[in-house]
Amino acid sequence: VQLQASGGGLVQAGGSLRLSCAASERTFRNYALGWFRQAPGKARELVAAISASGKDTFYGNSVKGRFTISRDNSKQVVYLRMNSLTSEDTAVYYCAAERGQAFSGGIYFYPNFDYWGQGTLVTVSS
Repeated sequence: VQLQASGGGLVQAGGSLRLSCAASERTFRNYALGWFRQAPGKARELVAAISASGKDTFYGNSVKGRFTISRDNSKQVVYLRMNSLTSEDTAVYYCAAERGQAFSGGIYFYPNFDYWGQGTLVTVSS
């Protein structure tokens, strides 16, 4: 599956952005999805993940309460709503898809994602 992320840009601290990631295949509905980010000089980190059905979600500690992941399987799109942005959120954001399960009993178990989008840059000015 091919993934195309969009929605990045320059935003002031305290502002909001919504990222989108469109998938190329209808089998999208069978994939768990995730958003990751990588800031300059830092390792890539998981931001959020969502199960194939959309029932289960997981958030990294640094974004809990500020970011929301959602998906629309009919449109083959996953979203990341980002609120109360800070300069620490500046990074390239990537969407990724996992063919198998990412949650068991509602618990996220950190799978290896199979497919990755090209990334979209988010810059938060302070």
